[in-house]
Amino acid sequence: MDRREMGGLSSILFVPGSRPDRFAKAADSGADLICIDLEDAVAESDKDAAREAAIGSLDTLDPAAVAIRINGLKTAAGLADLLALRAAATKPRLLFIPMVESAAEPEIARSVLGDTAPGLVPLIETVKGLRAGDAIAAAPGVAAMMFGGGDFSAELGTDLAWEPLLAARSAFVMSAAAARIPAIDVPFIALEDEAGLEGEVKRAKALGFAAKAAIHPKQVETINRVMRPTDEELAEARSALDAYEAAGRKAIRHNGKMLEAPVVRRFEAMLGMKGNKNA
Repeated sequence: MDRREMGGLSSILFVPGSRPDRFAKAADSGADLICIDLEDAVAESDKDAAREAAIGSLDTLDPAAVAIRINGLKTAAGLADLLALRAAATKPRLLFIPMVESAAEPEIARSVLGDTAPGLVPLIETVKGLRAGDAIAAAPGVAAMMFGGGDFSAELGTDLAWEPLLAARSAFVMSAAAARIPAIDVPFIALEDEAGLEGEVKRAKALGFAAKAAIHPKQVETINRVMRPTDEELAEARSALDAYEAAGRKAIRHNGKMLEAPVVRRFEAMLGMKGNKNA
């Protein structure tokens, strides 16, 4: 998968692989992508059945709108997940790999899956993984990275909250930016706190995250609304690009602001978002 194919994803809704009855509902939630989870959301006794259900779903759902999170590659379940996906006739759009701590892990996944490997999304969930973030993000086949705040906060001994994890999030975003891949933020776990969700999505977007994960369908609308460009932002981008082109793509003053190449690239990326309801 070309890294650019990740563009346009604002929301990823996680659904337990042990609940295939929820797959279709998740797909109808309005999320840009659903991620069938074979790791944390599935009990050890249900791993085999969940794996079979997840791979089977690729024949009934649109595989371009489905990701799968396998178990860690340092576990027997993770290796079984990888081999099952290798044998599967249909592959998901993205493959999320948890607890990644070195570039060797996505390289192993890509080697096992071969030419049909989906885009890889390592989850950075430990201090060791964060320190190797630049190398992991730059590994062949990596289409995006996700910040795994739950395990990270547990390792630090802090709450899964914005302030304790701000430094880690900032370092994570810089690793993703250096490799020119999108950064995905951890889900907001307070399901009844709609204001808290909106506030955290706004902060994540301002920090440089391109998407945020969700753990309940009711979170999707807020994530999409905040993460996606507004009509006003899109109009500003179109106006700026028209002015820049008219000036021969040279730095100019536009609407009281300096318009030059880095700003133009951000506007171009905004207008190129695939699947954006406003684009």
